[in-house]
Amino acid sequence: MPSGSAGRGPYVLDVDPEMAGWDRSHLRVLELEPGGVHTLVTGECEWIVLPLAGGCTVHTAGDTFELLGRESVFSGVSDFAYVPRDDRAQIASGAGGRFALAGAKCERRLPARYGPAPEVPVELRGTGTCSRQVNNFAAADTFDCDRLIAVEVLTPGSNWSSYPPHKHDEHVPGEECELEEIYYFEVEGGGLGYHRVSPSREGGTDVLAEVGSGDAVLIPDGWHGPSIAPPARTLYYLNVMAGPGEERAWLIRDHPDHGWIRDTWRDEPVDARLPLYTAHPQTARPDTAHPSPGPEVTG
Repeated sequence: MPSGSAGRGPYVLDVDPEMAGWDRSHLRVLELEPGGVHTLVTGECEWIVLPLAGGCTVHTAGDTFELLGRESVFSGVSDFAYVPRDDRAQIASGAGGRFALAGAKCERRLPARYGPAPEVPVELRGTGTCSRQVNNFAAADTFDCDRLIAVEVLTPGSNWSSYPPHKHDEHVPGEECELEEIYYFEVEGGGLGYHRVSPSREGGTDVLAEVGSGDAVLIPDGWHGPSIAPPARTLYYLNVMAGPGEERAWLIRDHPDHGWIRDTWRDEPVDARLPLYTAHPQTARPDTAHPSPGPEVTG
């Protein structure tokens, strides 16, 4: 979905289940002018308000959260606000900014909460030219949601992430869970990266796309990866996922032709450019660059 092709109303990007042809995952990108105000009616979905550039105030029915935000997705980890289903939130920005609204259709109504930036686990994955940074602000094991899973991935110039290609389009107990996924991209300083989705079933999703700032790729099924950063430009993407399983989990299976790459990671150092930044020194976990065999839980 090229930048500008999926805007609607106040949103420069608006992906909902009806237009995507699936059941749960949502992503909206809201741009506010200085002094701008937007009202979000949550309906049957839970939402996270995540500043991409700038800060804002989020007023819910019973809480107010001041989000300091950040200059850009390339400058640091951001704080965020969780807004439950069956609520109404006002998002206001004195200086203006761009904000991701990551959502998922859900059943439970959890309390509204503030997510501090220093508590976001910053993780390094892969080694060598497969090194990338993951900001696990709403990963399945780091922040409580009913259905929503969301993380940020930053890939240094010329590196590959979402590699080896992996999938999560069927339920296999203990090995794989079914999740609809959205990738939202930005490229530092402009330029183009590439993203691949190959079919995991007859007639399945088959995409090889140039991706730049504001573009999105929808993944209802298929092996996804690699995401390839252009030379000298950091590639950012926001992953938003949700699925029908009773357990909120992120289990994946590697493509059988590419999983061998993990064995090479034990012999290579993590890219010296990483971490690009950390939320807090104690939350950077470079030891996870050498994952144990089995499912990996990141792009």
